[in-house]
Amino acid sequence: MFAFRTIALVAATLATGLVAGVFYAYAISVMPALHRTDDRSMIDVMQKINVVIVNPWFMFSFMGAVAFTVLAAALHLGKDSRTTLIWIAVALVLNVIAFLITSGLNVPLNNQLAAAGDPAQIGDLAAVRSQFESSWVAWNIARAVLHTLAFLVLIGGLFVAGMQHGSANAAALPAGGAVASGFGGQPVRGGFAAPIAQVPAQGFAPAQPQFAAAQPQFASARPQFAPVPGQR
Repeated sequence: MFAFRTIALVAATLATGLVAGVFYAYAISVMPALHRTDDRSMIDVMQKINVVIVNPWFMFSFMGAVAFTVLAAALHLGKDSRTTLIWIAVALVLNVIAFLITSGLNVPLNNQLAAAGDPAQIGDLAAVRSQFESSWVAWNIARAVLHTLAFLVLIGGLFVAGMQHGSANAAALPAGGAVASGFGGQPVRGGFAAPIAQVPAQGFAPAQPQFAAAQPQFASARPQFAPVPGQR
């Protein structure tokens, strides 16, 4: 169960971080650059961006930020993970608010810009731009901030979930902290095995007489090398 919870929480964190990065990029680069262009260029580029942005990669992060967070919250229901659930719930609220801003404010502005038609055929380009740009930029900054906060909260949730899992494992250990096994399946206290202490001491004793018995052999071999009287 812990594995499924972790996968869902990681997916929620990843999706939220990705969508926050997209809106952050709009806020610090795309929109400031378009602000310096003429009315026709700005309208033309934004119309094209609003078409190509609807792709599987963006939808994974945009929809997944909410969907995966809901899944993570559902998997963390229960008193054993209540602290983690609080973090996920806060992130879910932030993601939902950002999602509502996008779908209820930014997207209608995009549709309004698309309905203006071909920039070459628009009679009052400045009016179309003024009805779109300032409002869209403001709401984009708001949703970028909300998704970024949700991303940070989900990172905190991952940390808390890991701490809770570690504490649960530590509490499940027997009294005395047996964490490893020595020879013969005997538990070893403190996590360090002492294999030498498990080997019977008499296993080395029979070898001692063998060395003692071998000593006379060397002693008896000495006369063979003694010089014979009268020989050089």
